[in-house]
Amino acid sequence: MMSNHDLPSGAGKVAERYPDVWNAYAALGEACAQAGPLDERTRRLVKLALAVGSRSEGAVHSHVRRAVEEGIGAEELKQVALLSIPTAGFPTAVAALTWIEDIVGD
Repeated sequence: MMSNHDLPSGAGKVAERYPDVWNAYAALGEACAQAGPLDERTRRLVKLALAVGSRSEGAVHSHVRRAVEEGIGAEELKQVALLSIPTAGFPTAVAALTWIEDIVGD
């Protein structure tokens, strides 16, 4: 589970101001992670894909940072964005690629 200092600024402020809400949210996330057979690496890539699909720059940045820390390579992360083209559209994929490259470089 992430500590408050690992959170993006907006989420970190919510966690500090409303710790009971943050703790419940974090517990829900952990329960969802443990509810099925996907391994940690697969869950990280799925979460990145969901962040891409929802066009959330902050979430993409967060999941890319954590993926890199977990040893997932830049080209794998960029492929997640490319896989979004048929479903989410070219503009979404391009935006996601730029957000991924913010963290991993070109």
